[in-house]
Amino acid sequence: MFEEKSKGTFWRTFFTSIITSLGVGVLLFALMSGYIGRNNPQQNTPQRDGTNVSPQAPLPQQLAMDAPGNNSISAAVAKSASPGVVGISVLKVDGKSIFDKDTAQKWGVGSGVIVTQNGYIITNNHVAGGRNKRIVVSLMDGRNVDGVTVWADPVLDLAIVKVNLTGLATIPIGDAKTLQVGEPAIAIGNPLGLQFQRTVTSGIVSALNRTIKIDTEQGSNYMEDLIQTDASINPGNSGGPLLNSRGQVVGINTIKVASAEAIGFAVPINVAIPIIKQYSNNGDFVEPYLGVFAYDKEAIPYLDGNLKIDKGIYVVNVDDNGPAAKAGIKVGCVITQVDGKDMNTMMDLREYMYTKKPGDAINVTHVSGGKAELLSIKLAAKEKDGLITR
Repeated sequence: MFEEKSKGTFWRTFFTSIITSLGVGVLLFALMSGYIGRNNPQQNTPQRDGTNVSPQAPLPQQLAMDAPGNNSISAAVAKSASPGVVGISVLKVDGKSIFDKDTAQKWGVGSGVIVTQNGYIITNNHVAGGRNKRIVVSLMDGRNVDGVTVWADPVLDLAIVKVNLTGLATIPIGDAKTLQVGEPAIAIGNPLGLQFQRTVTSGIVSALNRTIKIDTEQGSNYMEDLIQTDASINPGNSGGPLLNSRGQVVGINTIKVASAEAIGFAVPINVAIPIIKQYSNNGDFVEPYLGVFAYDKEAIPYLDGNLKIDKGIYVVNVDDNGPAAKAGIKVGCVITQVDGKDMNTMMDLREYMYTKKPGDAINVTHVSGGKAELLSIKLAAKEKDGLITR
């Protein structure tokens, strides 16, 4: 009795072990097959019958690298543009004359953009304009050469410096009018001095057509049509390029809002293109002079909250001895067109004016007292003031 019971128990235990082992084996095989299938690189290749197997979803970092405005774009732009960025050290003087014995002197540092192979460099007026005793331009190859400011405008905050060199690396000029909010923006410059030369920061175009109030040597004024960016801009970046994703200069970095982070501004490059062309082709630029200053509809609320215009630019200042005043333009007139071209910002007017020469006649359509009138005005030559260089 005992032996038969023991034999039955033995066979039940034996068969149970066999069945359990087979079950575990099948389970392990299924799990291993799934693992191998998920990790087999052949699963992500197109099949010969033309059916594509869906690839794995890219990792978050892969998505970031494939997105517009990514690090690879910034790196390519930085590599191509950096040779065209210079450091500009300026020995400025505080006094009526650079020859005064008691004049205070101090060095300032900014950035600049080489725009012609024969040595024309665009920067800010607050970097290279005004009374300067010496300007030293630092190139990427280590050379330091003297330069001279040949043109400057404190309201635009732009200036052009010339060095006596040829065969220089330049950065291609783009079109700021094609910019869109949200597209990549890359800034290159010398923040906090030459020890951080050609620092690259990137971000986006945050806004367009911004107007901000500034203080100049001629008093308070308003800068219009500015490009706003969140690419970091610090002291020393002034005068350096703001670049698009194609490595083209679309603006000249000019100012940062000190009370806020990630709010910097650049002057659209378009206004300087006619000046650059004339220096490149003729070696000189004599600025045509109309003798008016006007604000667009975005800036007018800063002046008078009750004043509104739908189009054109509102004249706020007229030189009594200038061509515009002699032709009949007065404060309060609204200039709507010049030679049939719409004028909706002072930047529009400046850009078109810089394509002209002193002595050229332009046809100005303006509105005064609700009445439109067409005037023919002969441009004068603007005197070069505020440029005292060695």
